[in-house]
Amino acid sequence: MLKLTGTFIDEISHDIPSQNFSADDWAKEFATMKAVGIDTVIMIRCGYQKWLTYPSKFLVEQRDAFTPPVDLVDMFLELAERNGIDFYFGLYDSGEYWLAGEYQKEVDLNRRVVDEVWSTYGDRAAFKGWYLSQEVGRKEHSIIELYRQIAGHCKDVSGDLDTLISPYICGVYRPHIPAKSLEMQKGLLPDEHREHWDEILSGIGDMVDIVAFQDGGAGWDHLDEYLAINKELADKHGLRCWSNTESFDRDVWIQFPPIKFEKLMRKLNAAETVGVEKAITFEFSTFMSPNSCWPSGRNLFKRYCEQAGIDYRETCE
Repeated sequence: MLKLTGTFIDEISHDIPSQNFSADDWAKEFATMKAVGIDTVIMIRCGYQKWLTYPSKFLVEQRDAFTPPVDLVDMFLELAERNGIDFYFGLYDSGEYWLAGEYQKEVDLNRRVVDEVWSTYGDRAAFKGWYLSQEVGRKEHSIIELYRQIAGHCKDVSGDLDTLISPYICGVYRPHIPAKSLEMQKGLLPDEHREHWDEILSGIGDMVDIVAFQDGGAGWDHLDEYLAINKELADKHGLRCWSNTESFDRDVWIQFPPIKFEKLMRKLNAAETVGVEKAITFEFSTFMSPNSCWPSGRNLFKRYCEQAGIDYRETCE
């Protein structure tokens, strides 16, 4: 089983509940992540619409955003440095412009955010890269132009730091929708997925360094095929291939609880089989930490540690 060595952090809490961690809680969480082998954290977005993770003067002025009570970016960087963890900064998602076809407005906002963030935090030792938070599953929303321009500006400003994307697999799987054949379900069949992402990656391979496809949309019967295509295309276009192994369960009616351990193990084994470089997850703190608000997440942590040969009692001390 491929071990998890990276995780997203979603403190904007766009589609999952906030854990309302204090500074002490986050300190404990980062120490736990380090103990379990996580060496990379990716803040999934610095802001969504009006909600922010850092006191951005630009977004407060231009987007009428709310100034947060705590500078989480500064906190996360300090904790990452203390624990020897690499930090990737997730950019701003307007939740509006790029989805409405006004991708240049999204790009222009993010250029200003990159400038502001780099001038404020760019000298921090843990700051290792950028995450482009606009997520798609196919060629839409002028995504090639958007990724190229935002990633290009990140590189103009910060030099050799990595740029990362984590698109989703818009596969044939849709939970709770019965179908007699693949063709009856919406989404991209494997060959269609290959066609869309061959074109996208060919257009961004010189600007984006790492692609980490979310694996939850592939479906259990076709997971291996989609993951193999992802690795094939990443190699073809010169990108490093990670796998975003989702630790929440898409199969149940509640959105979203921690995943059943058997399913997590199945996905990590599939990622290992196709030869991805690194497994990351969305999202350790909520869905599989001993500090999770979900009791089943704490149990998932124990089962994962048992399978990975980690003494979970030591990591919880």
